[in-house]
Amino acid sequence: IMKILLTLILCSNIAGECMPPFEWPVEFNSYYDCLQQGNVESYAKLEEIGPEDVNKYQMFIKFTCDVSDKVQT
Repeated sequence: IMKILLTLILCSNIAGECMPPFEWPVEFNSYYDCLQQGNVESYAKLEEIGPEDVNKYQMFIKFTCDVSDKVQT
């Protein structure tokens, strides 16, 4: 069974760089489920950071959903 891995990356336009990618600890059974979770987690992280820092550092979150290369058992 194919598993999908969610990777989130927090970036700043002001700094012109991104933090190291964070791999979500749970793999998904479908690309759709991964995309939904990526959107939910991106929104939650922006809420956590808050508008002051998001605006000050022009922060954004990008994410990818890729087929996991981990061996499935």
